[in-house]
Amino acid sequence: MDTKDIHHLLQTLLKQLNTVIVGKNPQVQDCVACLIAGGHLLIEDVPGVGKTTLAHALSRSFGLQFSRVQFTADLMPSDLSGVSIYERGKEAFVFHPGPVFAQVLLADEINRASPKTQSALLEAMEEKQVTVEGATRALPTPFFVIATQNPHDQLGTYALPESQLDRFLMRISLGYPDRAAERELLSGGDRRDMVEALPAVFTQDTLKAAQAAVHKVHAAEPLLNYVQDLIAATRSGRWFLQGLSPRAGIALVRAAKAQALLDGRDYVAPDDVQAILPQAIAHRMVPVSDAGRGAVEQVRAMVQAVPLP
Repeated sequence: MDTKDIHHLLQTLLKQLNTVIVGKNPQVQDCVACLIAGGHLLIEDVPGVGKTTLAHALSRSFGLQFSRVQFTADLMPSDLSGVSIYERGKEAFVFHPGPVFAQVLLADEINRASPKTQSALLEAMEEKQVTVEGATRALPTPFFVIATQNPHDQLGTYALPESQLDRFLMRISLGYPDRAAERELLSGGDRRDMVEALPAVFTQDTLKAAQAAVHKVHAAEPLLNYVQDLIAATRSGRWFLQGLSPRAGIALVRAAKAQALLDGRDYVAPDDVQAILPQAIAHRMVPVSDAGRGAVEQVRAMVQAVPLP
């Protein structure tokens, strides 16, 4: 498949998703960019705004096998990875894989589980494998985690540690719908029924082709200089307590390439970096104490201060 065919397929995918998640076109595009870039996605918002519906719609539209785990305070790491059970007929322990052995793991309300269970996902998200009882087992390909979480000030939530947040390529927030979108939701059919009826737009082969196309998107030297200027700004101490790591910088370039591909281009422009920057880095950053604004607003203020190439 050439870039034009992939772009057409991506537009078809976006159009289908926007029939289910109405009035949230930019957020839906960010989600698609995240997945074709090969990253994990964190959706943070209050309950009831469509986080789980969006995750289901993404899984079905990409044609991927998925499993859902409702994270709760009593969820154990073995509930995710699986356990070995002794079977008398075989006179041996037989491993029973857990829900993490899926192409898409929907980790619903991930911050309601204990830190021990949250950390069980670290190896899976980074290495695409899990180690259970001394044996390392590979996860399916592709492997994505789409996690939803509630705001930290809600009861029964545990803040995700920095190491866990760094495994997510992007964090998005849906927010409340506008009046027109909410009227469509009120007068339309059940969103769950609509998700179940969604056809798969992608196959595993076309998804691999799209991911390969992302890697081929060109990032010119001036563009990379701009990215490095942004990374240096995060490390200056003026905006954030700690700066971006090299891994975060690589993830940022990959996300910008996916954004360019969605716009039908084979090169990255500064607009792509700026469009994806808050979603790709804000969850990794802690603003300085006297900033008086959140991480997303601080990222936007920093962008205004860094000259364009």
